Formats: sequence, structure tokens, C-alpha cells
Amino acid sequence: MRSITVVGASLAGLSTVRALRAEGYDGEIVVVGEERHTPYDRPPLSKDFLKGDIDADALKLGDADEYEVLDAHWLLGERAVRLDPVARTVTLASGRHVRTDGVVVATGATPRTLPGADGLAGVHTLRTLDDAQALRAELLDGLPRVVVIGAGPIGAEVASTAHRLGLHVTVVEALDVPLERQLGREMGLVCSSLHSDHGVRLLCGTGAAELVGEGRVTGVRLADGRLLPADIVVVGVGVRPNTGWLAGSGVRVDDGVVCDAGCSTGVPGVVAVGDVARCPNPFTGRHARIEHWSNAIEQAKTAARTLLTGVSAAAPLTAPYFWSDQYQVRIQVAGHVAPGAEPEVVEGDIDSRTFTAVYRREGAPVAVLSLNQPKFFNRLRRTLAPAATAVVS
Repeated sequence: MRSITVVGASLAGLSTVRALRAEGYDGEIVVVGEERHTPYDRPPLSKDFLKGDIDADALKLGDADEYEVLDAHWLLGERAVRLDPVARTVTLASGRHVRTDGVVVATGATPRTLPGADGLAGVHTLRTLDDAQALRAELLDGLPRVVVIGAGPIGAEVASTAHRLGLHVTVVEALDVPLERQLGREMGLVCSSLHSDHGVRLLCGTGAAELVGEGRVTGVRLADGRLLPADIVVVGVGVRPNTGWLAGSGVRVDDGVVCDAGCSTGVPGVVAVGDVARCPNPFTGRHARIEHWSNAIEQAKTAARTLLTGVSAAAPLTAPYFWSDQYQVRIQVAGHVAPGAEPEVVEGDIDSRTFTAVYRREGAPVAVLSLNQPKFFNRLRRTLAPAATAVVS
């Protein structure tokens, strides 16, 4: 294999370039990135960057010295529109054709929006550096009323940041209990109570029906008919994997690029990594996309080995992990909260918002949740037991 094209220039793409070089690959690497920026760290976008505490340079992943060693050719501001595995080409929106022996699909995902949001000033999603810069400019202007739609980790972090900036924040969540799917009902209630602890209004069990305003948003009408006045609206209602450019390529797509545990798509010379890849996870026993920072790094190593050897590499038996910083509380979660898993507080206490809980299923520890106890969390995450080896969809 003399040339490899990595489509996607975020953490997953950069991690794959690093992994390829670490595996000894010395051929040509081309990285295609739709954004004009070199790879940057996304987690701070909703926190320190959004508050104005750090600038874009602080987000950069890698430096000039590392990029020189990696020796990749970066095509930034270019969008892939077609993959032809037979002709071994990736076609870009500019009309350019990139010939390649191998392809890494690392195109990530795009935030979902609400009907009527297009062209309405003051309505934001948060995924990219450009998104964060636009939202930060408005938040720092001091527009007072912020409505966040969606109480997942990104929405909660934006709400926390806006609150610390002194703005009046309301969070709208369609589910009765935010984060119930990730944490279960009991701990979902505990973590979502951080909003009310800090005077942020949380409305659950009703979704946003429409955005109100002409030219600029002035409010959010809820499904139950209530109207929330708003100067800024942030929509955090999930993402869609970026797979449209793969139509007709033979790569199977179903809520992401369908892969085996080694990140192989089944199309020779094509692997997928990161938020776009839907792979069996040997720890959780589920076939799903995992939109976690740590997963992008680990998965890249597996994909690089698979691509270079032509044989699907074994994925590490590592518990999925994510964290979220909200209201000066660090929430850390490892493992998989499967149906039937019950949490038990093993250190600290819930009322202080400083505790660690272990989830057990049939007596085995399958997940751990910690608020502001990183050392205890790191010790317990190493004790977690994987699910049964059978992988379910």
C-alpha cells in the first residue's frame, strides 16, 4: 500500500495518521478536511473557549514539529463528495480526484437542527471551532436570555458556561429525565439537578415545537404551547453521521459506517474511525457508534493495523469513557449502563455532589460514575467487567 487517504481532519483522523506512522507505514498520506483548520481539541469548545478564557491556538492538536515528522499532505477546506473503491479515488467538491490505495473514513457527524432554524440569527449549534466562535461572540456581547434545547453533555456544558457569564439560562429537554439513557433514571436525576443547584431553569418532558422570530430569534415555542423568550438559542439535540458522500461506494451505512470490530467496512482497503464508525464493542457487547474523545484515539490504532495488514485487528477490551465539566463539577463515566444495572454509592455522598457510584448487573461491576472524585474513579474503572461476548445491535 503506497498511498492512504484519511477523509476527516479532526481527532480521529489525526490519531489515525499518528497510528499509521507508529505502525511503520512510510508511504504517502493525504488528509482531506472540510474545515479550514488543522486538527483541534473539541471538548474545550463548550467550556473554556466559549467563556473566552483561551484562544484558538490553545486548542491545536500537535505542532509544526510533529506535523513535519508525520509528513502528511493536508487538503483543508476540501469536502469529499464521492468514494470509488474500484477506481481507488476520492472525489472532492472542488472536482479534484485523489488517487489512493487505502481510505480511512473519519468524517464525523453533523449536529441536528430544528425546523425554521436556517437563516434565523441567534440560533446556534456547537460542533466546530467556527460554531464556537460565532456562539462565543454573542454570549460575550451579553445578550441576556439563553435557551438551550437538549440537556445532554454538550447542552449542559453550554448552559453552565452561559450561567457563569451571568446570563439567564433555560434548558429544555424532551425526555422526562436527562441522561437517563446513559446513566439510568436515578443518576440522571442527580446529574441534571446541577442545573437547579445553580439557578438554571430546567424544563423536562417537553420538546421545542418551533423557533419564533423574523430575521432573528425571539423565542422558543414548546410542544406544550409555552413560549420562552430568547435572545440566543443553542440546539443540542444530537448528530447525524456524515455518510452521504459514500452513496454508491458499496460501503454499508446504517446510522454510521457499519464496521466489524477491527474497523473494517467489508470493502477492501476501506476502514472507518471515530463518531462516524458503527462498530461492535467487545466491552459493551453492542454494535453502535461511540462519540467519545478516548474512543477516537483507541479506535484509530485498531483501524491502522487493519488497513495495513488487510486482516481485521482485535479491538482492545477497554471500557468506554467520557467526561463532562458542568458548574465546576467534573462528571466521569466509564463502562456501559445496561438495562438492569443498579448504581450503588461507594464513596462520598450525593447531596454534596462529590461521590462515586458503581453500577452492578448480576453482581458484576459494569460501569462507574463519579462526580469530583477522579482518583477514586480511575481506580474503580479498572475493575469493570465486560458484557457477554455476543454483540447485539
